[in-house]
Amino acid sequence: MKNPRENAAAPVPGPLKIRIDGKEREFDIEDPKLPDWVEDNKLTAGGYPYDKKMDSEEYDETLERLQIELAKAQAWLQSAGKRVMSLFEGRDAAGKGGTIFALRQYMNPRTARNVALTKPSPTELGQWYFQRYVAHFPTSGEFVTFDRSWYNRAGVEPVMGFCTPEQHQKFLDETPYFERMICNEGIHFFKFWLNIGRETQLERFHDRRWSPLKSWKFSPIDIAGISKWDDYTRARDLMFERTHKEFAPWIIVRANDKRRARLAVIRRILLSLPYDGRDLDAIGKQDKKIIGEGPSFLGTQA
Repeated sequence: MKNPRENAAAPVPGPLKIRIDGKEREFDIEDPKLPDWVEDNKLTAGGYPYDKKMDSEEYDETLERLQIELAKAQAWLQSAGKRVMSLFEGRDAAGKGGTIFALRQYMNPRTARNVALTKPSPTELGQWYFQRYVAHFPTSGEFVTFDRSWYNRAGVEPVMGFCTPEQHQKFLDETPYFERMICNEGIHFFKFWLNIGRETQLERFHDRRWSPLKSWKFSPIDIAGISKWDDYTRARDLMFERTHKEFAPWIIVRANDKRRARLAVIRRILLSLPYDGRDLDAIGKQDKKIIGEGPSFLGTQA
């Protein structure tokens, strides 16, 4: 099987014609100037409920309080022998890596691991599909995050032709049983989908292309995926339909504003763990405009 992040089609030369909200637009990733229609809608795209980003000072103060709580939660995990596993999924440039960084920034790295798997080895290609992921599951006292996960087979692989329709269908059939076993094992299991609007994604792609510090994040598959927005939407919706279960729900986070998204994710985890010394006032309440469960939370938002 091809690696979804490698050996993709070469970038499309020249401007791309894309349709957004019934209007045909032209987007050229090689033009250093961001189009006005992207700039004007990069935050509010897809029905995002806020028209301004969260204030940076408020964000920093809130994040510090939550990170103190995370340190308490990690100490509890170690003393009680509990396990946490969080999957982070979303479209390209949804903010998965930054959210994971904020979550793990001040946790003890000896027992807080991030998993971001690369191309399967020849041995892994011959194994049960889930096997390479199971090898990274948490042991007693560990907090493990996955920056993309087995859900590659529900999104990028079928959309980009990296798996067969039969493999895709088999994955959707088997995943609820697989995740039921995870939950029955007593692992605190979270599945986060970071949802962004189309102009938000285009602005972040453009930033990656033209920022010397972020260019390593930009790949040919980003370009190839721009014209496949609707295909990814259909794949996402089918994934939600087949794998959103009461015992392993999809937690949807509207992530156009990275600051609000990161805080929402951390709050959700902290409010779900019964750790010693939990300070509910410090954690605060979830923003119900930003975070919810299952496909109904998104409504018609693409």
